[in-house]
Formats: sequence, C-alpha cells, structure tokens
Amino acid sequence: MKDVPQVKVGIMNEPQIHFEFHGDYRVNGHLVNGAHVATVAADMVQWQGLTAAEMSFEPVDADAASFTLKDVTIGVSFHWRRKENQTFKGALKLIVENHRLTAVNVLSVEDYLLSVISSEMSANASLELLKAHAVISRSWLLAQIAKKTDHAAADVFPDNDPLKSAVDSDDELIKWWDRDDHVNFDVCADDHCQRYQGITRATTEKVAEAIRATWGEVLMYSGELCDARFSKSCGGVFEEFENCWEPQHHHYLVARRDSEDEMNFPDLTRESDAEEWILTAPKAFCNTRDREILSQVLNDYDQETTDFYRWTVEYTQEQLADLIRRRTGVDYGRIRDLQPVARGTSGRLYKLKIVGEKRTRVIGKELAIRYALSESALYSSAFVVERHEVDADGYPAKFVLRGAGWGHGVGLCQIGAAVMGAKGYDYKKILLHYFVGAGIEKQYE
Repeated sequence: MKDVPQVKVGIMNEPQIHFEFHGDYRVNGHLVNGAHVATVAADMVQWQGLTAAEMSFEPVDADAASFTLKDVTIGVSFHWRRKENQTFKGALKLIVENHRLTAVNVLSVEDYLLSVISSEMSANASLELLKAHAVISRSWLLAQIAKKTDHAAADVFPDNDPLKSAVDSDDELIKWWDRDDHVNFDVCADDHCQRYQGITRATTEKVAEAIRATWGEVLMYSGELCDARFSKSCGGVFEEFENCWEPQHHHYLVARRDSEDEMNFPDLTRESDAEEWILTAPKAFCNTRDREILSQVLNDYDQETTDFYRWTVEYTQEQLADLIRRRTGVDYGRIRDLQPVARGTSGRLYKLKIVGEKRTRVIGKELAIRYALSESALYSSAFVVERHEVDADGYPAKFVLRGAGWGHGVGLCQIGAAVMGAKGYDYKKILLHYFVGAGIEKQYE
C-alpha cells in the first residue's frame, strides 16, 4: 500500500496577504510566529525585507501549530459571497500568480478531508452521509492529482485559464469551466473545486470517525479513479457529465431518478417533458423541507437558500437586458425571448438562445447560462421561461424563470444523499445510487 499523499490547496490570490502563525514555523532556517504581511513586487514575494520567487513556512509541531489567513473570499461567483478569516493546519506556501500573491496550504489528503467534509456540509450530518462524502471527496481529489502527474510525465500542461470554449462564433458561444486547470497547486479552496476552509469550520468526532472508517477508500470504474462530482440538489434526476463539461461520457455518471425507483423518470431532454417536470415537484430524495435533514448538509450561509428543489426568479425587461449585457459583455438590446435549444438528462439547459433587439446568439454550457442570468450564479440551468405583458413588438415587460435544483446535478446529490442517510441507507448504497456501476477500493492504509 502507498503512503498517504500530500495535497497543495490554493486558498486566496491578493495583492497582499495578512497572516498569523499560532505556534512556531520555520522558514529559511529561522523560526517565526505571530502576525505578518507579505506583498508582491516585480513578480516576487516580499516579506520582512526578504525577496524570493516563493516562500514556504513549515510548522515545527504539525499537530499543535496552525496559521490564520485574513479576509479569505468564500463563495466566489455565488449569491452568498463574503470574506472571512480562516485557520489551517499544515504548511503555508506563498507564490506569485498573475502579479498577485497566492497562499497555498500543503497538508496530507486525510487532514484535508477533515475540513472538506465540515466545509461542504454540517459536521453534524449522519455518519453514513459523512462516510459517503469522504469517499467522493477523496476520489475526486486523487483523480485531479493523478491528472497533474500524467501531465507532468508527458510534459503537457493545461493553460492557467479554467475557461474552455468548444464553439465561439457570432451565432454561438459554448464554454465551460474545468476544475483541473490549476497549474501551481492541486486544487483551489472554493466551490470551483471542493469547498475547503481549514479548521475554521468546527469538525466533530463523527467526521473523524467517517474519515477513519473509509481511510484510503475511493470510487473506481474499469480500473480508473472516478471523477466524483457532486452538487447540492439534482432536482430529481441526475445530469450527465458531458452536458456540463468536456464532451466525454462517463458510464458511472448517467441519468437516474433520485429515488428508490431509479429508472422511473421521463425523457427530460424533450421540452414538453422537461416543462412538466420542472413546473411540478415530483417525489425524489432531494425533494424535502425537513429542516433537521437540511441542517445536516447545509452550513449557515447555505441555509440562506430556502427554495432549491423548485424555485422562481423574476426580472423586468430593463433588469434582464442590463444583466445579460453586463454578465456576458454583449449588448443584446431589449430581450425578446430566452429560448431552450438543448437540455440534458436532468432537464438542465446546456444551450440557450438569447433573442435580442440587436443580436441573437446561442450560449452554453450550463454554468455559462447560470452566470448570464444572475448577478452571481442562477441556482441551476433547469428552468422554463415565462414571458409576461408582451407588447405589440413582441417584447415582454417581465420574465419569470421557474427552475429546479441547485448546482450542476452531476454525481452525488448532497441533499438527496442526506435524506438517504436519514432513511437508513449505508454509505456504500448511497454512493452506488449516484455513481452507477462503480466499485469502492482501498488505495492506501
């Protein structure tokens, strides 16, 4: 068996970074503690009169020492975005990216998972849900590290821009954001990768028990690590990978109903079926308003979102036209219509036609659509459009979006999995419900 691997997590990227050591740390043979500030000049790290391409601060006592980063942004591009101070175990590494400082936390994968599980959901979730999340978080992380190893061996690296475009023309812009494009560290600390907030979120013995019980366990399919995606609420049916990211089909990420009757669901790629599904609230594991269950999977700021299985957003003509212009950088003029072009297996749109006074264009994939239609990110791209008070020229005074689910809907549905845990399903049954045909294997002791 292999040793427990290390992970490098990018925490924040700012012109200067304020940090504080709790306990002794070693840098360049010297011991330091207390409060500090680092800046960047001429693309070099500057700290206490020293200048270097990068600086690493290693804890003298890894079990007892920690460090705090001030004003870390969480919820990047999401409706609950905010700043908070965060505290971490492990080493602190400062590097320069895009003429700004990046703080990187270096620690073991299993220590990282202690935080991820407590950051992604409540540390008081059911034990089986915590075990399931430990396995998918570990699987996804090790898959990303393996990709970087493969890139290094082949001397091939992705660029440092996570935006990928498949089609870019006057008539159509199809793009997506990958989670494996960080060059100088393995993963970032926000929802773009996996939400990681160090030891800021209080962990519990139950989280530690979930880590111990699944130590080294990962999801595998045909001898490969699974790209174990997850989101808050699928909305009733799982989405397929290729409708959100690159055109690659994963046989373990396929359409199923989020219920005990997995194969009983309509063809949501058909507009009529999708509309009926979204405008009703069919039975599903994630169709719950049980506050006790929801509190297991939603942290305080997530609980600010009360409607997620089915939701409604309204815009006036002026609001929508201005929003789309600012969010896409394209002036469509007045908006005549938002027309569905292509839907995935969960009913999520991955192609949407914006019909405007000045131009018409198809946009996608799902996250590009969500960004275009919200100041942060629309809950999901599974929605139907209502046009109200249409004038003689065909322009509505108001648009109403009625939607389903929260997030991309691929892989594990966190709220659905919480309900399964409450119903008595063990973590293996939860995992194999969402990752169809996968197996669970141990990678290290």
